[in-house]
Amino acid sequence: MTQGPTPTRRSHRGFVSYIDKSREYYAAQGYDRSYEWAAFADAPFASLTKPLSECRVGVVTTGYFPDPDTVPYVTDHDQAYAAPLSAVELLAADKLSWAKDETHTNDTESFLPWRALQDAIDDRRLGSISPRFYGTPTVYSQRHTAQIDAPAIAKWMAQDHVDIAILVPF
Repeated sequence: MTQGPTPTRRSHRGFVSYIDKSREYYAAQGYDRSYEWAAFADAPFASLTKPLSECRVGVVTTGYFPDPDTVPYVTDHDQAYAAPLSAVELLAADKLSWAKDETHTNDTESFLPWRALQDAIDDRRLGSISPRFYGTPTVYSQRHTAQIDAPAIAKWMAQDHVDIAILVPF
């Protein structure tokens, strides 16, 4: 009787642990404390008050404008922004951190899926798209995100009567 291969036992995980790698990186840089991961007891989610087919959607992306001097609604790469839909094609993501050997960022839909959202509207699965999209920088600061970017984006979404938000980090 032929038996299958003998199972092997691993002494380490078979995947890369982002949390462990980050802790090792901070320790190697001489930090006294490792990075403190965001943890929240309550999630800021709410049930919809109307059908999805009647909702206006807003998209938050980490895509950026390569030359903020050419767009009037961006004053700084480190600040959140609200930009008109006509500016979608000016966005980029090529300088952000990602697996550059595995994929590319030539497709704007990968970080701002307006065509897919428009298809959902055409199919009457969504009500409408906000007249603006919203961007946030990829600064790695919980405080900056919570105290500066999130309130600004929430204000702009309220002005645009956004019912639901889609977050598309890159």
